[in-house]
Amino acid sequence: MSLQQTVEQTVTGLGYDLVEIERSAGGLLRITIDMPWSADAPVQPINVEDCEKVNRQLQFALEVDGVAYNRLEVSSPGIDRPLRHEKDFERFAGELIDITLKAPMGENAGGLVSASRKKFRGTLERTASGDGWQIVWSDAPVVKPGQRISKNRAPAPLHALGFTLDELREARLAPVVDFKGRKPKVEA
Repeated sequence: MSLQQTVEQTVTGLGYDLVEIERSAGGLLRITIDMPWSADAPVQPINVEDCEKVNRQLQFALEVDGVAYNRLEVSSPGIDRPLRHEKDFERFAGELIDITLKAPMGENAGGLVSASRKKFRGTLERTASGDGWQIVWSDAPVVKPGQRISKNRAPAPLHALGFTLDELREARLAPVVDFKGRKPKVEA
């Protein structure tokens, strides 16, 4: 079996989702896992015991398959979790994300943004038709703590960019550092 198959079979067999497999210099094999997601179940974070359980099981499975590595590291996806599959986008709809396109926008920019722009940060949403994804952002300057904002100032316009998963080079949750944790989504 291939490394991908061995790791995926072991991780899913223990009841977790495989997010990423990464090989680094020096023989490091890094496996990123997450809890399975469903729309009606509460979100549970990965803890140290989960990583330890997967690590122990992977050590045996990789030894049986003869996979060469010097160090095995099993971790959670963290606050800048990569988004790769359709179910990841469904799970994090309404969250702040960073995307990088494979190709610049070109003529499709319509003069609203630079035609050579490939990176965007905004809120992930379903398109109006419901069959695709879009990122919505504002070019308003970030408000600094303690800064006063005039009530007469007009809000910056919102921009939206529709995309398909094939057009993306990378998509990640934007790291939101709030020592009280991520705020739950407000149901409208």
